Amino acid sequence: MRKIISTLLLVFALVSVSKAQTVHQNTGWLFLMNSTKFNTRWGAHFDLQLRSSDEFSNVRNLLIRPGLTYFFNSTNNLTLGYLFTQIYTPGAESLTENRSWEQFIHTQKIQNVSVSHRFRLEQRFIEKISEDDVFSQRLRYFVRLVIPLKKNATVFEKGFFAGVQNEIFLNVQNKGVVNNNVFDQNRAYLALGYRIQKKIDIEAGYMNQAVKSLKGHINNNILQVAVYTRF
Repeated sequence: MRKIISTLLLVFALVSVSKAQTVHQNTGWLFLMNSTKFNTRWGAHFDLQLRSSDEFSNVRNLLIRPGLTYFFNSTNNLTLGYLFTQIYTPGAESLTENRSWEQFIHTQKIQNVSVSHRFRLEQRFIEKISEDDVFSQRLRYFVRLVIPLKKNATVFEKGFFAGVQNEIFLNVQNKGVVNNNVFDQNRAYLALGYRIQKKIDIEAGYMNQAVKSLKGHINNNILQVAVYTRF
């Protein structure tokens, strides 16, 4: 357990050091995610995100991501889905990106800590200004820990928790249309949350998003509010 937390904290430090000479931004993200089980084998995924532009001046991104999930068992599931996202820039035409995506999630418990590992492959159809649309594929690996702050919480159904997570993004096809680099971005995140009941969590936290772009690097400081529901 200590090794996992130490590794995630090291990622925070490395991201901060490696992006010391970059363009810095400050934004806010609202994240709503729901997972629903129809029966023991089938379920649905849905998440909705709103992201601001730098210094919270306007809404920059809208993301809508539905999916259909198959549960192999209580710890492993596979989801196939679609994503629609738009980028809004004041005084300019909005741009659209469509994605199909596939993901595998494995969950485990380490003492009273819930750990999720997510592997996601995305097929990205990206609209460009004054250019033909481009296609790229991206691989993402995400790990998240939910750590109950209540002592001896063997079954965690209500109370405060810490959320610690990291996600790395890698371009695996047509990287030249994105940033001409295998590394796309990294997102390191730390949050304080409250489990209202077994099926509803709310949290607020800080995310550091380190992005490699065609023109250099972007270091985005994000304040995120997230709501998770499970039915």
